[in-house]
Amino acid sequence: MNNPEPGLVVLFGSGEIAPGAQSIYDHLFRALARPIRLAILETPAGFELNSPQVAGRIADYVTHHLQNYRPDITVIPARHRDTPFSPDNPSIVEPLLESNAIFLGPGSPTYAIRHLRNSLAWHMLQARHRLGNAIIMASAATIASSAWALPVYEIYKVGEDPHWVPGLNLFGPFGLDLVFVPHWDNREGGDDLDTSRAFIGRSRFDLLRDQLPDETTIVGIDEHTALIIDIAQKMCRVMGRGGVTILREEAEQVHASGTNFPLAELGHCHDIDPE
Repeated sequence: MNNPEPGLVVLFGSGEIAPGAQSIYDHLFRALARPIRLAILETPAGFELNSPQVAGRIADYVTHHLQNYRPDITVIPARHRDTPFSPDNPSIVEPLLESNAIFLGPGSPTYAIRHLRNSLAWHMLQARHRLGNAIIMASAATIASSAWALPVYEIYKVGEDPHWVPGLNLFGPFGLDLVFVPHWDNREGGDDLDTSRAFIGRSRFDLLRDQLPDETTIVGIDEHTALIIDIAQKMCRVMGRGGVTILREEAEQVHASGTNFPLAELGHCHDIDPE
């Protein structure tokens, strides 16, 4: 009997509910068995009073833009530890076990890390991914999945010194040491304020880069762009409007939308022993 292979991982730089994202979801859904059973975790936005609406916007988008797949969508209100809506509550997170795609999106990276680290929900997500589930992450969740996560709000809004925090390290068990930075080419600040590198700006990001271990690879994902990582096939694909920038050791490589590149460009990836 063949061992199961890990599912695809889709990491959005932004634009996960923009019109241009439909082709990205379509690419993913075509690779999944029917029926499509999508579980949407509220956790990254669990501190927001409107977190059900944040997750609901994803559900509405998929329902209306990918209706030909007739997806079965469940929003999982795993908002906060030590409450009835905890990511450790088996009755709350049980739908993860029936899913073949799991979505985590906007919110706070550090909040997501605090409430998902070593949680039942996170262990279920990892297990489902290794059994073939697709994982879709956007914005805060993309950052949180890193080995080292960028505390965007703490630096950009609160004024803390540039620093990293340990992330959820989704790819660590596969031997990869990765940092993901969405909104890589953000221009919301216009000519007056550099908001690239997830609103941190180039000058602060240069300081941050120097703080990372030498073996860490930085993956910058442009606005309205997605990086699709296929661990089983050891390949990556860039889709959307922009590109993906890889900073590894002293080298910088940019991959444009529509291109494929070997997973080895992110580091040495190994299989996980199912035993």
